[in-house]
Amino acid sequence: MSQPYAEVIGDPIAQSKSPAIHGYWLGKLGMEADYRAAHVTAGGLADYLASRREDPDWRGCNVTMPHKQAVIPLLDRLEIGAEMVGAVNTIVPRRRAGKPTMLIGSNTDVAGFIEPLQPLLARPHLFRMARVLGTGGAARAIIAGLAEHGLTIVLAGRDPAKASALLEEIDPEGEHHAVDLAHFADPTDFAFDDRQGCLDLVVNASPLGMVGQPPLAYDFSHTPPGAVFYDIVTAPPETPLLAEARARGFATIDGLAMLIGQAAVAFERFFGVPPPRDDGDAELRALLTR
Repeated sequence: MSQPYAEVIGDPIAQSKSPAIHGYWLGKLGMEADYRAAHVTAGGLADYLASRREDPDWRGCNVTMPHKQAVIPLLDRLEIGAEMVGAVNTIVPRRRAGKPTMLIGSNTDVAGFIEPLQPLLARPHLFRMARVLGTGGAARAIIAGLAEHGLTIVLAGRDPAKASALLEEIDPEGEHHAVDLAHFADPTDFAFDDRQGCLDLVVNASPLGMVGQPPLAYDFSHTPPGAVFYDIVTAPPETPLLAEARARGFATIDGLAMLIGQAAVAFERFFGVPPPRDDGDAELRALLTR
């Protein structure tokens, strides 16, 4: 007997934690539904969407690298968030009696990234600044989310011209700055004030620090007092950057926070109910870090 299902697509896909996250929530809720991983290459993307469009059991999919931008021309409509970011990580079908199924693209990465910052963002600040390191696919959602909440962004990339273009594309009216990634690797003698009433973030939006990658080169002399470090790397959740930041007394947020947050938004869109998160995701985090 068939049952509703959603899935995650990408190339490669074996490393995805999405099936573990959604499968855990489906099990907790006792739902007769499934969540799978599907290896879809760039050449197979159009055929994949065409076949799923006609499958009444398909509730949608998450989209991971390298397809987050490539899927856009294949969809019928984008939600505003995905249009602003210029990337899609969630697709859901809209089925209407007697009419063709529409495929709607959205971006839940923005909501997932912002979720653990909500307690900080709910407070008033005299000034908000984020130093964002990395200009890859994840940086698009991060820039959009931070700009929407009034942060001035210093975006660092190996190619400052690319960083500048990214800022201009996503938030052309913002007073942001682009610098070379090497800027944050070298010491500075800049004398920070006490930053009273300010919000400062340091965000690693790059894969540096991930298993198999070199650590992010960051000199802590660039860090204002009271800054919060946020690293979107999920393997390992405790990156060298976060470990040193915590040892120096800074507050930290790991990549599982964003991963689980964005999945929660997608889960409700796929299956029509919010996922169970009453324990603050403690059991799920334990499962993902075994």
